Amino acid sequence: MSYREEHHSKLKYSSQFDSLGVDFKELSTEELKNLWRSTLNKGMHGVCFSMYEDGQEPGDTITDEQVERRIKILKPYTKWIRSFSCIEGNEHIPRIAHKHGLKNMVGAWLGDDLQKNEEEIEALINLGKEGCVDIAAVGNEVLYRNELSIEQLIVYIKRVKEAIPHVEVGYVDAYYKFSTYPELVEVCDVVLANCYPFWEGCPIDYALNHMQKMFKQASDFSQGKKVIITETGWPNQGDSEGGAEPSIENAIKYFINSQIWSSKNNIETFYFSSFDESWKVGDEGSVGAYWGLWDKNEILKF
Repeated sequence: MSYREEHHSKLKYSSQFDSLGVDFKELSTEELKNLWRSTLNKGMHGVCFSMYEDGQEPGDTITDEQVERRIKILKPYTKWIRSFSCIEGNEHIPRIAHKHGLKNMVGAWLGDDLQKNEEEIEALINLGKEGCVDIAAVGNEVLYRNELSIEQLIVYIKRVKEAIPHVEVGYVDAYYKFSTYPELVEVCDVVLANCYPFWEGCPIDYALNHMQKMFKQASDFSQGKKVIITETGWPNQGDSEGGAEPSIENAIKYFINSQIWSSKNNIETFYFSSFDESWKVGDEGSVGAYWGLWDKNEILKF
């Protein structure tokens, strides 16, 4: 049975919803799944695009047909698509999303390979000139990984800003990084913050409040610029991280709470992620392959 508004008599919102979220205590697992589907059907601001099928990994070249199929799946549920790279087939994502009327946050993936950085930056600039980029994200957690200096990163950001001045430009990193680098905030048009209560070991009952604190910390150091949550999510399988436990119920609860809160407060949020990707088990441990709203076969999970 599909979820309908008149069937949610057990759903209770805390009088302190902004910190506690939905009162899930009286909901059965089936009712949770119905509410998850209802929340998804109302639409997200944005979702992170999962590029790779089983047997694929970064470095593999992806066809436009594969991207087109996945964009068509996501289109009914989101206004924005976030992509992470501009080469090896990733350049198809903003072009196809734009064709389907979706907006794009397009990332240039930067690291310690300077030649590859050149390819990414040039491809991002070209996509911007084509009109496929609504927000340009120059780098993702490259400071967190210690792969570039702040000085190198700022040079890349300024270069993109000068080349496509009609496009808002920012940099993505963990929310707390922006308190360390005011010069980075100064050069960005928008502050792009990743906020993961799961990776900080936060139990699900306190996860929404913890994410709000992450957002507030980034906002406190944003110099008045808009803060966008570029990644947040919860895995449904794998090993626990401190008090944070992956499970179907916890993944459902986190999605519902984060979507209701961000919508209510007009906070632009990109949910991580769209589809499960098997290759991530090696990089992110046992939870890595299970962050998607859809499974690896492109079927909605709940």
